[in-house]
Amino acid sequence: MSVAARLQSLGITLPPVAVPAAAYVPFVQSGNLVFLSGHIAKQDGKPWEGQLGLTMGTDDGKAAARAIAIDLLGTLQAACGNLDRVARIVKVMSLVNSTPTFTEQHLVTNGCSELLAEVFGPEVGAHARSAFGVAQIPLGACVEIELIAELKA
Repeated sequence: MSVAARLQSLGITLPPVAVPAAAYVPFVQSGNLVFLSGHIAKQDGKPWEGQLGLTMGTDDGKAAARAIAIDLLGTLQAACGNLDRVARIVKVMSLVNSTPTFTEQHLVTNGCSELLAEVFGPEVGAHARSAFGVAQIPLGACVEIELIAELKA
């Protein structure tokens, strides 16, 4: 099944690439690798604000990470033209706006990781990953995630 067919079966429509909010580009390709800039969580087109462990729980954070995965897929499609060109999701790095006592950043990030595995399948979608708790994210967003993908030659 193609990636587009999987997205359709999940009821997911990919958004266009967001306009950068500062001095950076949404993605850079180097050889067969595509590096996607960090994407913040959005809700209703605005930053999804919150702090895990204070104003949000793990399930809300996981939903925010899933929403980011959809935005990342839109950017990745713009970068490579067709998501079937993706050979592997190599790495995901997640920043979770959280209190010092919140320790479930890895579970929040699962919202992104699980969707990538659903969309690409376990062979292509499984990836290395880091999940960090941070004191703040731009615009007060609850989660920010960046991604590295390898394209087929």
